[in-house]
Amino acid sequence: MADPFEVRMRFTSQLQHLSASTTAAQKAANYALKNREMDEDLHSCILEQLERNSMNNRANIMYFIEHLCEASQREGHVEFVRMVQRDILRVVDAVAPGDGSGAANVRVVRRVLQGLQTREVLLPDTVSELETVLKSRDIAPSHPFIAETNGEKQRSNGQRLDKRQIEQRIEEDRERHKRLRENIWAVSGEGDDEFNKLWDEASELGDDDYLIGKEDAEERKKVIEFG
Repeated sequence: MADPFEVRMRFTSQLQHLSASTTAAQKAANYALKNREMDEDLHSCILEQLERNSMNNRANIMYFIEHLCEASQREGHVEFVRMVQRDILRVVDAVAPGDGSGAANVRVVRRVLQGLQTREVLLPDTVSELETVLKSRDIAPSHPFIAETNGEKQRSNGQRLDKRQIEQRIEEDRERHKRLRENIWAVSGEGDDEFNKLWDEASELGDDDYLIGKEDAEERKKVIEFG
């Protein structure tokens, strides 16, 4: 049996280094399932990283949660799913806090919640209740996330809006949707098994996904314009 401390440290490192790469999220999900006997500890790692890291990283972890639930259902280990169901409000509060500091993450949260509902991880009523919470946290020129103080645009918590982090998010969102398209078309005919696997994983990609990607980028640009 693997050393619990080492497993926690390695999993924490994977969460901290998540990006727009689907491969990275799948690798972390597979690692969690490989060490499923520590599911409660690993779930606590997810919550800790959601509450300690940058808003960009929290968005990537939010996407990872969807990958983890999907993999858990596929492997028949539903404990990760149950813990996500139990703590979903805490997750949402961490990724898109009520103080406005995570306003740019609201669309990410909505996207993942819809995915979890589609996979029957969350009930429609639960998603509807969470949507009510999110409405007050969305991006708008008057939102405290873009509040102006002494001639400078600042976050509601007094920290200066970091344009570099916003630009990084725009690039990651663009890369995420680019990779989804590549998963469908860029695999050569020689690797039929790999192609079929990727096709199955990406089979739900549709026009809505491309539209969401475009809207995500527009949302980030709006924030930059107010920066």
